[in-house]
Amino acid sequence: MDKVEHKNFKAADETREFEKGKIELLNMGGGVVGLIRLEPGWRWSDHVKPIAKTELCEAPHFQYLLSGRLRFKMANGEEFESAKGDVISVPSGHDAWVVGDEPVLAIDWAGAAHYAEE
Repeated sequence: MDKVEHKNFKAADETREFEKGKIELLNMGGGVVGLIRLEPGWRWSDHVKPIAKTELCEAPHFQYLLSGRLRFKMANGEEFESAKGDVISVPSGHDAWVVGDEPVLAIDWAGAAHYAEE
């Protein structure tokens, strides 16, 4: 990085919407940062799989959860749950879904560039 950059998700460089969710993207610092919003009832295999056209989510994630709870199931069957305040690193090859009635809001520093991209 050789210059200062200052952006806000209110003026995202790109927004991708899908059923029960959306991702807003900022291109900066040579990378992409995403703000992911997921509504209760959202599940990757139901709402993004038809867009991604892969069996599991192939985007690795490095996220900070600002609100809500997400449950992940890895290709090997391992499951775990993350909640508000957690920082998580999830490799490609997973399904995920919102747990409970609170929307999920997460900042994603990895995997956002091509998430929910046709």
